[in-house]
Amino acid sequence: MGHYKALPASGHRLSWLSPDNQLASTANLRWENEGWTAEVTLDRDNAVAVFRLSAQWQVQQMLLFRDMTEPDLWLATDGRGRWGEMNGAHRTELDGCVDIDFAGTPFTNSAIIHRLPLHVGDQTDIHVITIDVETLAVVNEPQRYTRTSDHAWEYHSLHSNKNVSVNVDEFGFVINEPDAFIRTES
Repeated sequence: MGHYKALPASGHRLSWLSPDNQLASTANLRWENEGWTAEVTLDRDNAVAVFRLSAQWQVQQMLLFRDMTEPDLWLATDGRGRWGEMNGAHRTELDGCVDIDFAGTPFTNSAIIHRLPLHVGDQTDIHVITIDVETLAVVNEPQRYTRTSDHAWEYHSLHSNKNVSVNVDEFGFVINEPDAFIRTES
């Protein structure tokens, strides 16, 4: 089983452009308290999502900031597929989800790819929380990930609403998503 290279403890920064060469998204990762914190800009939506990821790259919580200093949305999991909001309300419709996906960045797909222990040619179906930044709609959506080579995957793109094939780097981060994102040097 091919695992991707571990990130350096000093952190990692990634940036993606849109096809018209406008900044689309950045991800700044830092290691703290035995896990990763990722601050991800969603430039098209003028928002920032902050993810807390375990050392095994499982989402523990996500805070979405749009135009306020307090989060507009704060979701957390118990690690067994049960999700709730910051006020403690259990979101039963999200039960069974492990990951979160946003249309405005390939980072969320990269985090899933980095975590999935698939052999080349294998695929898995997972339930993912998809979030509409504008409306704050939160949906439990099935997605399929297929590892097509050591550094290539296929998955459903929320950005283009179709299956896409992508190449990833040595860490499992998407390099380019056709017609959506182009990675830049950070």
